Amino acid sequence: MPYALVAIYRVKSGFEETVESALKEMTELTRSEPGCISYTAHRSPEEDNVFFLYECYRDEAAFHTHASSGHFSRYIKDEVWPRLADRTRILGTPIV
Repeated sequence: MPYALVAIYRVKSGFEETVESALKEMTELTRSEPGCISYTAHRSPEEDNVFFLYECYRDEAAFHTHASSGHFSRYIKDEVWPRLADRTRILGTPIV
């Protein structure tokens, strides 16, 4: 069953371009994962420091494989998360 994630990031002032660059790198690497159905990073046109991700994986195991990958550690854990003021994460599976 597909497994989806929406993540909303509020970035600390001055780090917006750093986070955008890391998310661009993550997009290419994540989309090449065998279990990835889709991965799209967005930036709010209304709030320059707000980004959100929509990710969908083949199943929960594919999501966990993604979250334990080297590129997740490098770009998300090491580059993005330390520059966040706030992070919201919503996990979901289809209801129909």
